[in-house]
Amino acid sequence: MKESLNNFVNYIIKQKKYSLNTAKNYEIDILEFESYINKKETNYLDVDYEFIKGYLMQLYNRKLSRNSVARKLSSLRSFYKYLFNNELIKTNPFKYVKTPKKEKRLPKYLGIEDLEIIFNTPDINTPLGQRDKTILEVLYATGIRVGELVNIKINDIDFYRKEIKILGKGNKERIDPFGDYCLEAMNNFIEDGRKKILEKHHTDCEYLIINEKGNKITTRGVEKIIDNIIKKASLKKHVSPHMLRHSFATHLLNEGCDILTVQELLGHESLESTQVYTHVSNERLRSVYLKCHPLNNTKNNK
Repeated sequence: MKESLNNFVNYIIKQKKYSLNTAKNYEIDILEFESYINKKETNYLDVDYEFIKGYLMQLYNRKLSRNSVARKLSSLRSFYKYLFNNELIKTNPFKYVKTPKKEKRLPKYLGIEDLEIIFNTPDINTPLGQRDKTILEVLYATGIRVGELVNIKINDIDFYRKEIKILGKGNKERIDPFGDYCLEAMNNFIEDGRKKILEKHHTDCEYLIINEKGNKITTRGVEKIIDNIIKKASLKKHVSPHMLRHSFATHLLNEGCDILTVQELLGHESLESTQVYTHVSNERLRSVYLKCHPLNNTKNNK
């Protein structure tokens, strides 16, 4: 199975243009399935529908969410489709396995007050503080993913038009605009802190966001930076980099931006992926209505 898996991973990276992170997640899901196969003393080429049902039952018994099960099933379905297309198996046992309906979870987002606290936390008098401020500003100003952030090169930025060329999922390019606060943070970092970091370590890097040694930063590195900022800000909540993306989309919709524009800015292929933010916006409208409508207040005061 090792050879088939390696070939499959190379295929989805080189042919399907999947990101390295996505390919790694597929590999993890498939290796987990292989572990289950080995325990049952079965060959991966002999897996059938009943065997898969047993595996899914085992996942549910582990109290995994339907979303997690759906993701693992998607990885395995793609892998076995690859095996079938390359005539390594006669039939695809995953072809008739239904994907569980995903749980509809409203994305968590930050309010303006929390954002102000977070954005004022980095010490912009230091090189790393300037970098951290830039990370926050770019993520919130554009709504991009962390994986997209770490791949931004200086040459991708049009400072005059205030636009960034983003390489999204499937190597699809899009242009995202940004505002004056983001421009100021980037210029400050590029002209001061970033130069000092590169000069200190005698390095040169084409990417906008760098680590303390002057090299391209990783997604995990950005996550650690956000964690440290939240600790310094003393916010009693978990804040992930993706929450800034959620905040970006929710705040745009709350301010009247149309959903198709938000879809394009986020780089969503499907409008369904963007529509989840309308639920958040609608919940906010309902809350404001119940709080502010005079008849509701009158009834509550009786």
